[in-house]
Parts: sequence; C-alpha cells; structure tokens
Amino acid sequence: MKGEVAILRKGETSALQVLENLLEKAKREGEAGAVAVFIGLVRGFTSKGEPVEGLSYEAYEEVAIPALQRIRSEALSKPGIVEVFIYHVVDDLKVGDEIVYVAVAGKHRKETFQTLTELVEKVKFEVPIFKKEKLKNGRAYWVSEVEAEKGKEKV
Repeated sequence: MKGEVAILRKGETSALQVLENLLEKAKREGEAGAVAVFIGLVRGFTSKGEPVEGLSYEAYEEVAIPALQRIRSEALSKPGIVEVFIYHVVDDLKVGDEIVYVAVAGKHRKETFQTLTELVEKVKFEVPIFKKEKLKNGRAYWVSEVEAEKGKEKV
C-alpha cells in the first residue's frame, strides 16, 4: 500500500492487508483500544432492484488524494482517534469486488465507530470519485449524472 490514503487499482490491496497494517500500527503505538473497518462491496442490484453486472470507478486523483488526506487529518484531530487509513479502488469491478476500505483505530469503541461512520460519508460525498453502473441488460450510466437529473426534477 502507498501510505495512509490512496487511490488503488483492483488487487493492489485487500481487506485483510488493510486490517493487518492498521492493527500492526495501532499495537506499535500502544494507544488504541478499538479498531473498526468498513469495506464497501459491489452489490448485485441497483437501488431500484435492477441487476448489476459491475461498476467502473474513476477519480480525479490530483484532487481526490488531497481530499482524502484532509478527511484523514480532520479525523486524526478528534480526541481519541489514533490512526486512520482510507483506500478507494478505481477500476472495472464485478459484483462482490471490494471498492473502498476505511479503517480507524481509536482509544475507545464509541469514538472509533462514530469516526468510522463519519469518514465513510465524507469519502462518499467529498472526494471526486465517479461511479458508472453497468447493468446486466447492457445499459450503463454515470451515477452522478442520474443523481443530477433527479435533482433538477425536484426543483
């Protein structure tokens, strides 16, 4: 892995590797009493229930990496947070593939779980990573474009 935050290609890391690296660092530091990990997976169906063949992710890395670093720094400034790792995969992915890893080590479970939840939301909404859904019926679309159209309909 390439540090505490990274944009990776499929196969460059695994959930087990992320967890092992965080546990090793947390144990070495000696402050952590809790570790929590979120692993995002490619689901087999859209939110509307349409069968998914896979997803493609792309990132504007020149902006995405600094955004991930900022989000990590903000989390580390919170009381009780010892370490944070954030990795997002950009590639063509199949159902069941791992997309994102967010891992937090903290002094206690309460702030660790709370920070993990906040980080996952920030990564989803604040980092310029774009998702294309590829459906089994052959249709494909960028999710951000569909969401933008929904927003126009509500106005």
